[in-house]
Amino acid sequence: MTSSQGTALDHFWAVIPAGGAGTRLWPLSRRASPKFLHDLTGSGRTLVQGTVDRLVPLVADRVLVVTGRAHRDAVLAQLPGLSPADVVAEPSARDSMAAIGLAAALLERRDPDAVMGSFAADHVIGDVETFRAVVSEAARVARDGWLVTVGIAPTHPATGFGYIRLGDAIEGSARRVTEFVEKPPRDVATGYVAEGMLWNAGMFVCRPSVMLDLLAESDPGFAAALRGVAAEPATLEEVWPQLPRIAVDHAVAEPAAALGRVAVVPGAFGWDDVGDFASLLGILDAGDAVTVLGDPGLVRNVDSSGLVVPAGGRTVAVVGLDDVVVVDTGDAVLVTTRERAQDVKRIVAALDEDGHGELT
Repeated sequence: MTSSQGTALDHFWAVIPAGGAGTRLWPLSRRASPKFLHDLTGSGRTLVQGTVDRLVPLVADRVLVVTGRAHRDAVLAQLPGLSPADVVAEPSARDSMAAIGLAAALLERRDPDAVMGSFAADHVIGDVETFRAVVSEAARVARDGWLVTVGIAPTHPATGFGYIRLGDAIEGSARRVTEFVEKPPRDVATGYVAEGMLWNAGMFVCRPSVMLDLLAESDPGFAAALRGVAAEPATLEEVWPQLPRIAVDHAVAEPAAALGRVAVVPGAFGWDDVGDFASLLGILDAGDAVTVLGDPGLVRNVDSSGLVVPAGGRTVAVVGLDDVVVVDTGDAVLVTTRERAQDVKRIVAALDEDGHGELT
């Protein structure tokens, strides 16, 4: 891992939660090989590698990845610049509050002057320089005790993202957050965009103690348990299964916003959470009739359009289909349309239910 130490922000740490199975990207993404371990952009770098790449100029070597035990070795192999101590293995999935909270508790002890930024391992950022400028501003605001989120300037009335309602100005471009709103129906989302609300990308920047103290206000036992594990790492196995399954948004961000303690820095840098194959096609689309992720020599197309992923090493031929999605991984083949891409998760659920979990 390389960086110019002179440009990194003092005591700024990147926390990277690397979890989730990415069921809407099945069969490419699976429990044993989730989407953050894949190169989904054709850049030659996996999503987790790309996440670290864009943060290194801000944090130098101050990176902490929290991932599932089953993925720890793969993460270390893909990120050889990290020490084993910087890749924390969760014994089981407990949602984002436990993962980010544990990182906060570890950093609270490791660096009393730390400011941490939490950035998911599986997001794609278009304008990296603008992203870094926005995160740098968020870090400055966070030093004053705010829980800061990065709000994404919406490009359309998306129904798959939560939204952030803005309040008064704080400093620079930072505004107070008055409310986090859950994923809306399209007509409501259209109104949100017209109102100037931002997408909630789940990026949070704060002092570790701010994160944990806010959690302690609503669940003191949860915060104490996380701090206890940081103090005595050997207790992780015993304590972890008892921790609540809750997202950081619900556990900390929403209650703190209601108390006027959350700030947002807006960002227009091109962001996508690669939630399904329709989203992936939007990222990759080079204007060709058929966009190929992988070896284009394996794809034959006649009068078709859409996305083809020939990950099984076999030739894939598509004839006379519009907006099609074809994914071949050798042991499974998916055929759907861009419009129905969100429904892929139903196949994963059905495979699990009828005893074919080895495919998911």
